[in-house]
Formats: sequence, C-alpha cells, structure tokens
Amino acid sequence: MSDKGPKIPNAPKLTLTSEIGLGHYSNFVSIAHNFSEVLLDFGRTLPGREDIPVVARITMNPFQAKQLLRALSHNVQMYEQSFGPIPDPPASDNDAQSSTTH
Repeated sequence: MSDKGPKIPNAPKLTLTSEIGLGHYSNFVSIAHNFSEVLLDFGRTLPGREDIPVVARITMNPFQAKQLLRALSHNVQMYEQSFGPIPDPPASDNDAQSSTTH
C-alpha cells in the first residue's frame, strides 16, 4: 500500500444557532486596528438617518484579517467570473471620509 502524500484534514463543520443563521444585512463597514487586533463594525445606512446603526462587531487578530482579505479577494474574483464585473459606486461628497471607513 503506497502513501500518496500527507492526508488533508477534513474541513470543520460550521454550526449556526437560529439567531446567527438569519444573518444581518450590512451596507457599511468601519475598520480600525491596533497592534494585536482588527475591529470590523458592520452597519446599515438608512435614508433619513444621520447615524449608522452597527448590526455586528467582529474582532480578529491581524493574521485572520489577512486570511479574510485573501478569501474575499478570491470570492470576488469568482463572482465576477460568473456574473461580470462589479461596478464601482458613483463618486459622492461622502468619498472624503476617513480612510478607515469603507
């Protein structure tokens, strides 16, 4: 019996509570960081409101943030291969916001 290389471990099984499984819609994210953490505040901008309610806050270490960046980039590429390019939003006065707000 020949060994064909290292065995690849099975991917972990994700489990979701019913509340988490419903998810949250977000059309805004604010990103901040320090030496050891990256903080992502996901929010929802709403017409007629000046504030942006945060619907989820995710804190991760920089290594995981970089892995997330790679995974998002890969998935956007796959999406655009299937459905065509994602257009950039039109320029607005809000583009002058802080560089940590995306």
